[in-house]
Amino acid sequence: MHLNVETLSLINGGDALLLALMLWFGTRSGSNHAVQGLRLRATSLLLEACGDFILAFDFKLAPQTVLLVGNTFNLSAQALTIVALRMVLQRKLRWREAIALGVGAWLGATYLAAVHPDYRLRVLWGSVFLIGMAMLNIAALWNDRPKHDARAQYLLLWAYVLAVALLVWRNASLWLLPTPPQGIGTPTAVNVVYVFLLGMQPLMASVGFLLLYNEILQRELHDLARIDPLTGVTNRLGLLEASEVLLVRARARKEPIGVLLIDADHFKSINDRFGHDDGDRVLLELVYNIRRMLRAGDLVGRVGGEEFLVLSPSVKEADLLALAERIRSAVERTSFHIAGQAYTLTVSIGAAIADPSEPDMMGARRRADAALYEAKRAGRNCVMISGG
Repeated sequence: MHLNVETLSLINGGDALLLALMLWFGTRSGSNHAVQGLRLRATSLLLEACGDFILAFDFKLAPQTVLLVGNTFNLSAQALTIVALRMVLQRKLRWREAIALGVGAWLGATYLAAVHPDYRLRVLWGSVFLIGMAMLNIAALWNDRPKHDARAQYLLLWAYVLAVALLVWRNASLWLLPTPPQGIGTPTAVNVVYVFLLGMQPLMASVGFLLLYNEILQRELHDLARIDPLTGVTNRLGLLEASEVLLVRARARKEPIGVLLIDADHFKSINDRFGHDDGDRVLLELVYNIRRMLRAGDLVGRVGGEEFLVLSPSVKEADLLALAERIRSAVERTSFHIAGQAYTLTVSIGAAIADPSEPDMMGARRRADAALYEAKRAGRNCVMISGG
């Protein structure tokens, strides 16, 4: 088998087809947006495979057919990839920009092939639009990259940067060669190298998509392990990790951390009287009232059935007590409607201040728990703070 454009295109088409099947059947679980994005990427690979197969059998087809149909497949694939990537990243899809770039490239290439034939200008025109498509992907990846565990984003970034470099190199070669080829199927070194390297880009991008999919699944599993499924606030594990981070920050700034332990009064009677479903709705309303009283840097988490913990960094004792009182008052003023009956809920709150010199947050948690016990003994629906 000779290493020529047709042979390389046949290999590239086979690779794209296999990659499409791998993406389609290998992504059946995970977040809906990620699965949809990879399925769309698989569709774009199928279109790329069709374009490669048309070029592989160009000797059996009319040149205009190879150009028009092949460009339709390839440009449609590039446009779909833009949307697929943004779908996986959960960013604005940019359908209009993708379609506009694809249509603009196709119309210009068709004009420079059928009306005013000029191969070098046609390649230049198409390359400008393909670079525009690549830049949309680069922008999405660059703006979305996290600070840690961004291997997939960086692999995809390199894939699209190399694609841009390949297009620039191809155009430079065409304009600098004394006798440039008159078509992609012409057996020249430039065309062979270009088609070979072009065939590597879908492989790199597809591996990047799979790694990105895996990273997204890992992040979702990480979040699920730290989020309370009923209320959507942080759970015990998440609070433990967050408290360590807050304590490190507090030591650096030499500022205290406020701790509030909030418990719904007589909550068991709600579950016994109305059932757990209505009790869950009351908990959701309770969380809403707590959250709307917090500052941007404060954190609330669920530590028990009806017990919640608030961590409030950089707060003084008077401000912490004011925050606790706002929460208590907001809950007391809220009327819950359960089974057609109006019902009010109150909370008892224990407060404590964690000094940044403390080895961990457990001491402050115990002090807040003791203060909560005192609030219960004092008749509930009140705020107590630990004396030290």
